[in-house]
Order: sequence, then structure tokens, then C-alpha cells
Amino acid sequence: MPLSPPEPREHSHTRSIECRGYRRRDGLWDIEGRLVDTKPHAFPDEEGGMRPAGQAVHDMWIRLTIDDDMVVRGCEAAMESHPFPVCRSVAPNLARLAGVRIGKGWMAEVNRLIGGVEGCTHLREMLPTMATTAFQTMYGYRIQKARESGLGRPRPNPGRPRHLNACHAFREDGEIVKKTFPEYYTGR
Repeated sequence: MPLSPPEPREHSHTRSIECRGYRRRDGLWDIEGRLVDTKPHAFPDEEGGMRPAGQAVHDMWIRLTIDDDMVVRGCEAAMESHPFPVCRSVAPNLARLAGVRIGKGWMAEVNRLIGGVEGCTHLREMLPTMATTAFQTMYGYRIQKARESGLGRPRPNPGRPRHLNACHAFREDGEIVKKTFPEYYTGR
């Protein structure tokens, strides 16, 4: 169902973030993210010229390579478009994420390692979405792994599921939790 019709307006900016997950032949996983900012009109750039309509203000990539335990084994960033020449110099800093586990505390560790002047706001903005993409990418694999290990109900992480009460659908007193995780159901 689409949104309601908007009031009359003029398009000013587009930000696109696309993430993709891949299983590698060596058993690791690549999660790639790309952020692109464009404007539908020409505007002054930081060097005194004009950036043409549709030309990317930001066009940035990140590749996280992770293992089955969601631990970052490598991280690479690239910047094809950026507003200042100095921006590109922080891309190598993302390699500092190697060894960090995607999960609880992920963004706190990201900010500790590449926050502030050690990183780029736009690159950091991609990382929460990339973490979610990693979970979605590995979901079927982790379910199958749980089945094969004989854990009973196919759940990739033992114990209380993290996503309980994280959204309306997975509220503890709701029908989905009653059906899927009855031991955590709190409704009547």
C-alpha cells in the first residue's frame, strides 16, 4: 500500500543505500553496501564550481567480510565521489573493524574505532543497515546449521531471541511469539 498523495512539492535530494550479501566459496560472507547522494539540480560545490544535476555528491562503498559467527574478518571502503579531497583519506581506517562481532554493541564499537575524526559519517551510516543485511543474508544458513546440530527447533542462537519486543510483530504478547516462541509468550 503506497503512501497517501503528497502536497505539491519540488524534489531536492535523493539518498540511496543498497546492501547485498554474498556467500563466498571460501566459506566466509561478504556484505557490501553502497551509499549514493544526488540532487536533481546543479548546485555550488566546495571548490567554487557547480556540480551538475544528477552527479553524485557521495558515492561510497563498504565491503565487510565476516565469518559464520558474524565476526568481521576484513573491511574495505572506497569513495568514488565525495565533497572534499581529504574525505578519501579515512577509507583505510575501516580496516580497524576486523575482529569486531556484529551483534550487541556493534555500533558502539564502530564508533570507538572509526568515530569522529577517525571516520566518515556517511560510511558509518551504512554500517547498521549492513549489519541487518548480514543477519538476513545468513538467516537460512544459520537455521540449517542449527537443524544439523540437533538443536531441535531450528534457531541459530540459543536462548531468548533478541528480536522479542524489538518491533510490533514480535511483541511478547502477540500471536507470532505465541506460535513461534511459546516459551516466551506473555499474553493470555
